[in-house]
Amino acid sequence: MKLKNDLFLRALKGETVDRPPVWMMRQAGRYLPEFMEIKKKYDFFTRCQTPELASEITVQPIRRYGMDAAILFSDILVIPQAMNIEVQMKPDFGPYLPNPVRTQAAVDEVVIPDVHQELNYVMQAIQVTKEKLNDEIPLIGFAGSPWTILCYCVQGQGSKNFDKAKEFCFTNPSAAHQLLQKITDTTIAYLQAKVAAGVNAVQVFDSWGGMLSPVDYQEFSFQYIQQIVAALKDEAPVIVFGKGCWFALGDMAKSGAAALGVDWTCSARNARYLSGGNITLQGNFDPSRLLSRPAEIKRMVTEMINAFGKDKYIVNLGHGILPNIPVDNARAFVDAVKEYTV
Repeated sequence: MKLKNDLFLRALKGETVDRPPVWMMRQAGRYLPEFMEIKKKYDFFTRCQTPELASEITVQPIRRYGMDAAILFSDILVIPQAMNIEVQMKPDFGPYLPNPVRTQAAVDEVVIPDVHQELNYVMQAIQVTKEKLNDEIPLIGFAGSPWTILCYCVQGQGSKNFDKAKEFCFTNPSAAHQLLQKITDTTIAYLQAKVAAGVNAVQVFDSWGGMLSPVDYQEFSFQYIQQIVAALKDEAPVIVFGKGCWFALGDMAKSGAAALGVDWTCSARNARYLSGGNITLQGNFDPSRLLSRPAEIKRMVTEMINAFGKDKYIVNLGHGILPNIPVDNARAFVDAVKEYTV
C-alpha cells in the first residue's frame, strides 16, 4: 500500500522535497495531556506491553499535530527484559535494574531470546498502529544501541556518567564484549521482526555514546551499531542517533545508515562537514528551546532549516521532548516546518 504522505521516506532517500519532514523524538508521551490520562490508569510497562495502549499513545501526537512520521510507543529497555534481566520503571526515579550485570557469571545468565515470543506484544502494537494510521504516514520502530543498553544493565539505573558501566568495560572487556554481542544479536532480530511486522524505518538510539572517548566509542559502541546497520539496511532505512557523538559522524556516514541524528551541541554546518555532506541529517533543535515563545520557536526552526538545507534533512529535536513543554509550543515547532517555503 502506498503511503499518502511519504515525505519522511523520500528525505531518507535523499530526494528533492518541497519542505523537510518533521517528527519529534519522544513525541508519543509525557508532554501530552491525553497521554497523562492514560498514565494515571496504567503503569509504564503495562502501557508498553498492551498493544491497544501502545498504539493509542503512538497516534495521539499525530492526531493533534499531524507530524510526517509516527514512532511506536515503547522503551529501549524491553530488550534487556526479554533477555532475562529484570527491569522496573520507578515513578519519579526512572529505570531500576535490581540485579545489575557486573560479572562474567552474570553475563553467562543473559539469554538471547526468541523475539517473536518474548516481544510479540511489540509486533502486535505495530499491527494495531498501522491500522490506525491507515497508510497516512510512515511508522518508525526503534531500539537502543548495545552500548546504551549495557549502560543500564551494568549501572542498574540512570546516571550522569555511567561510571560502573565504564569500569566494567575497562576492567573486564571480555565479559563486556560478550554482553554487547548478545544485546546486538537480540537487537538485530528484534528490529528485523519489527520491519516484518510493518514499520517503515528504524532508529538506533545511542543515548549514552557521548560518555565514551572517540577510541573507546569505536570499541564499545560503534562496531556493534555497525553490525545492526549492516543487518537492517537492505530491509528498511536505518537512522543512527548518537547523543554527543559528533566525533563519529564521519564513520556513521559510511555505515550504510540512511540518516544520522544530530544533537543541539553540533551546528548544522559542522554536522554537514563531519558527515561528508552527502547523507540525510536529522535534528537538532534543543528540546529546552521549546520553552521559548511560539513566535520565537517558529523563527528559530526556520533558521535551522535554512542552515541544514531543505533536502537530505529531517526536522527533529536534538533529543527527546521534555515533559514540561506546553502543547502550543510543540505545535509551533511542527507548524513552522509545515509552513516552510524556500
